[in-house]
Amino acid sequence: MRVWIDMTASAHVLVFRPLIEILRGRGDEVEITAREYSQTLQLLELHGLVPDAVIGKHGGRSRMQKARQMTHRLGALRRWAKGRRFDVALAHGSHELTLTARRLGIPSSTTFDYEFATLQHQIGCRAATRVVVPEAIPPARLRPYGVEPPKLVQYPGLKEEYYLADFEPDRSLLERFAIDPARVLVVLRPPPDVSLYHRHSNPLFPQTLDHLGRLEHVHAVVLPRTEEQREFVGGLTLPSVVLPERAVDAQSLIALADVVVSAGGTMNREAAAVGVPVYTTYGGRLGGVDEELIREGRLRPLTDPRALDLHKRDPGASPRVRRDPHDMLRYLLSALDA
Repeated sequence: MRVWIDMTASAHVLVFRPLIEILRGRGDEVEITAREYSQTLQLLELHGLVPDAVIGKHGGRSRMQKARQMTHRLGALRRWAKGRRFDVALAHGSHELTLTARRLGIPSSTTFDYEFATLQHQIGCRAATRVVVPEAIPPARLRPYGVEPPKLVQYPGLKEEYYLADFEPDRSLLERFAIDPARVLVVLRPPPDVSLYHRHSNPLFPQTLDHLGRLEHVHAVVLPRTEEQREFVGGLTLPSVVLPERAVDAQSLIALADVVVSAGGTMNREAAAVGVPVYTTYGGRLGGVDEELIREGRLRPLTDPRALDLHKRDPGASPRVRRDPHDMLRYLLSALDA
């Protein structure tokens, strides 16, 4: 079987890494396209994955530029994929893949775990053969995108519980970044401030960064999404902040952390999956997954940085949840049964 996977953001590398290993391990051919955005290309390299083509880049904040980049990328993807005889195409929210696959007659699946990226889902879900999402998302929220069974496939738990099933943290990272084991290790992720669905002013994150960056008993590792964010954080010269120069093994940092504070989604859920206390500073509308995690006490909304519970964590206090990535692959490949 020939499989096409398109990766347009950092999280996609993490989701598909174990699935690609399964596919290739059983003899399937997998080809990867990628977009130049955030740490996507660096993470592909970090995980030993080589894209067959790097096509397009992010359009930035401007809606017009986003539209131009999308139009350009759609044409380039179609030219690249035409004639390659793919049996199925898989994406994590890449509407450009599902649109291209539909035009070329290739069955496709898209997966995501945040349902309020409205424009993206209006385009991508309608073009997809299957839409694979967590059970925590109420199906009624997906109907406006034209998603109902049998197109809709839902899975139990978090996507992170599948792709982190075989994961064990690399403890050498703490020495590499000169993290003092006596200090409280906090991992921070800035907001996705170039995303259309996150256009709200979010002063809470810089306030939290400033607060933690001045505490002598804390080491705050910041994992920026963009070079603009990296320059902003670096310019603050906060004494307790650690700022990696390039993409790192964020999953290990999260698993070794005492606290995680993130304005996005994937890192919050990774922390919840490995049993690390996590706070969200997200300024947009919460999706079904985060709503459920908050109800379960696995995710805490943060409104004031002084409310952070900063103490050394007992690693055995919260057990991990591991799910079989073969199941996730089966959900995605159900597009072949349509």
